[in-house]
Amino acid sequence: MQSNYVEKDGQYMLRLLSPEMKLITIKKISTMITKMKTTVASIFIALICFSSCSSDDDNNSNDVLLEEDEIPTEITSYVSTHFETNSIFRAEKETENNKVNYNIYLETSYELEFNSDFEIIEIDGITQLPDSVIPELILDYVTENYPDNVITDWELETNYQQVELNNGYELEFGLNGDFIRLDLD
Repeated sequence: MQSNYVEKDGQYMLRLLSPEMKLITIKKISTMITKMKTTVASIFIALICFSSCSSDDDNNSNDVLLEEDEIPTEITSYVSTHFETNSIFRAEKETENNKVNYNIYLETSYELEFNSDFEIIEIDGITQLPDSVIPELILDYVTENYPDNVITDWELETNYQQVELNNGYELEFGLNGDFIRLDLD
């Protein structure tokens, strides 16, 4: 496609030499550019508003790094009882929507989460969790039905418990430890 400018009735026009041989005025091109700038500016403003709204949401969450002497004794006691060869290398107190949780990171790749009553609600690991942290009925079920696998994660939800095995399977159990289902999601 070739182009050149022509003057017609005091307006400069851009002649596009195409199969249709249409004339487009510079005024129309200028209007199109202005509309594109307005659209880009609107998108930019929307993104700024979205990100500032998003950071407002983060104001509802407040993570505080805890010093060793600030970690509740119930938590340090739990760690020393069940993870005796591990030590805490990071502890955070997280407050989100007026709900407090404690996130504890152990030196050998275990992450523990405690609720505001210092009760364990989640344990994530990359290796086998200690048997002492798994409810007995759940441990018995896994040992019997998955003898070649180990539990690497445990989580307590409102209405059930869930464990993840080293083969990626997630098993759900009732609060009393009775097997509910295999979660293949």
